[in-house]
Formats: sequence, structure tokens, C-alpha cells
Amino acid sequence: MSRVIPSLKPCDIGPCQEPRKIHELFFFLAIYSISIGTGGHKPSLESFGADQFDDDHPEERKKKMSFFNWWCFGLCCGLLFGVTVIVYIQDHVGWAAADIVLTSVMAFTVVIFCMGRPFYRFRKPNGSPLTPLLQVLVAAFVKRNLAYPSGPESLYEVSKSEMKQGTRLLFHTKKLKFLDKAAIIEDTQTSREQQNNPWRLSTVTRVEEVKLIVNMIPIWLTTLPFGICVAQSNTFFIKQSTTLDRKIGPDFTIPPASISALSAVGLIFSIATYDRVLVPFLRRATGNVRGMNLLPRIGTGMVFSVLTMIVAALVEKRRLAFVERNLSSASMSVFWLAPQFLIIAIGDTFTLVGLQEYFYDQVPDSMRSLGSRFTLACSADRVFLVAF
Repeated sequence: MSRVIPSLKPCDIGPCQEPRKIHELFFFLAIYSISIGTGGHKPSLESFGADQFDDDHPEERKKKMSFFNWWCFGLCCGLLFGVTVIVYIQDHVGWAAADIVLTSVMAFTVVIFCMGRPFYRFRKPNGSPLTPLLQVLVAAFVKRNLAYPSGPESLYEVSKSEMKQGTRLLFHTKKLKFLDKAAIIEDTQTSREQQNNPWRLSTVTRVEEVKLIVNMIPIWLTTLPFGICVAQSNTFFIKQSTTLDRKIGPDFTIPPASISALSAVGLIFSIATYDRVLVPFLRRATGNVRGMNLLPRIGTGMVFSVLTMIVAALVEKRRLAFVERNLSSASMSVFWLAPQFLIIAIGDTFTLVGLQEYFYDQVPDSMRSLGSRFTLACSADRVFLVAF
């Protein structure tokens, strides 16, 4: 709208002395609308896609392990389209035309998604996933002064037949024992009275679900340094490219924004190689149906992020050497940046996709979309931290 409606257009000739309030309003409205829309659909769509596979069916469970690889593969194809075709349209046709193309693609996507509704599997909603979490914390705090029982068999739990459909019983673990007090049956009230008040008594399964959420926090925190490294590919690496020779042939110059296509291409090929070559090999070698457990996979990607920063530092050192010799860094080809883009793409294949699957797999069944939001929060936090 800001590129088509005359009254909303910024000054087209020369720099604007000062933006009008209406321009600022529409700009920030658009930015926040994108943020709200992304926060709403992206994690929900990811968990909804994974929910289409039945964990109790061995073949479907195996396919589900590949789902997150191909989910990221699809995102990278969209990224490649955005940084090549859309950037070209913006530079050679106009921003309005590019925005119309993107709007049309998104509208078409919504139509296709709605057409598949008769074929989707839906989970039966069981209320707010956050309420049971708060109930466990409140019950544990209220009973903080009670003594621990002699064994886990003294803690309150319902039978499997009494569980809600779509939920599973979880075994008691010894970690975070202070939360176990939420499942202690008090002597001051009858068991029936306490069962009717979930803010005073929780099941062992509910307590273990809260433990799962708490156990994910350290993993999430340790991914922040990795996220900072990944964010460099969209900030510092792009800035580097603006000072280098981006010409291909006599007439074509690569737009700086299109340099990140190297990362997208690297991700596309590395994800396909990982899923179709490396995973089958590791399955035969280790007998692990995943090929590689999630935490080792995440750690492997972090090693690649360290290698990326080393390579980026060496390339930057070479670029600065051109400047110190009174030479223009534009005489250095932009394809010197290719190794660091490709290495971080391999790291994303291991860590980013591994995190998506880890946060989905480790949360309780009723909180699948919340687990996916942990991954999105990593992406948001890394951009926020890079700003400093």
C-alpha cells in the first residue's frame, strides 16, 4: 500500500527531509503484522505437520523423523526464491510489484492449505497447555514444607484408563525433586477432595511434563551463541559482500541481498544429503533408527558454527589486507564468502533442524506448538543479541 497509494508514498526524488507520521505508522504496522503472523502460524504449522504422523505406527514414526529435515528443506527453497527472484523484481521492476507477487503467493498458499482440510489429522484440544504447568508449580510451592515420601509409589497418579485421550503416562524421574511435592497426598484432606482441586494435587505425569519443560531451558540457553553465529550470515556477511566484486560477466552485478542464496543452496543440498545418504548409513552402522541422537546432532552443528567464524575471520583478514595496501577491496571476488556461507549451512542442517525436532519431541503431547516456539524464540533472540 505504501508503494501504490500516492498519499502513502515516501518521497521518490531525492532523500526525504523527515518522514511523515503516516509513513512511520504504516511501516511499523507492517513490521509488527509480519511478526504477529509469523509467531502465530510458523510454530503452529510446524507442529501441525508433525502431528500428521502416528507415533504408535513404526513406519509413520520413521517418516516423522525425516519430516523436520524436509520442512527445513521447503523453507530454504522459499528463501532461495525470495533472495533471487523477489530481489530481482525489487531492483528491476519495483517494490510494489515484488510485494504484489509475495501477497499473491501467500494468498495461494492459504487456499492450498484450506483445500487439504478434509485430509488432515486433528488432535482433540484438551484446554490450555499452560494451566497444568501453573497448577504443578502452585501445588509444589504450597506443599514446599512437606517431607518427601519414602518412594515414588507414594505419589499420586491415575491409571492409564483414566488418562485423557491423546495423553500418555510418564514414569517418575529423580531430577528436580522439589516438583514432586505437587504429587504428595496430604493427610489433612481426603484423596477425593484433593483430586478435585488440581491446584493442590497433581499427578506424577503432570509433574514430569513440567520437568520436561524445565529441562529444555538449559538447551535453549546454550543455543544462543550458535544463533549469534548464524545471524552473522544475514548481517555481517551481507555487509562484507557490499565491499567486494559482485560482477558476473560484463553486465550483471549480484545484489547484496542475493548473496545469502549461497547459504540457501548449501542448506538444500546438505539436508538432502543428510536425510538420504548420512542417516541410512548411520542406521546401518549404529542401529539407531534416527541415525544420530538429537543432542549429538545439535552439538555437531555447533562445531560447524565455530569453523564458520574461523573461516569468516580469515576472509575478513584478507579483505582488510587489500585495504591496507591501498587497494580497493572491490577487486576481491564476492565468492570468497562462499565457504563461510556453505559451512554455516551445514551447521544449520545439524543444529537448527535438530533443535526443531528436539523441542517438538521433548515437550508433553499437549504442548507441541509450545515446543516449536522454543525454536522460533532462538531465532528471535539471536537477532536481538546481534543488535548489541
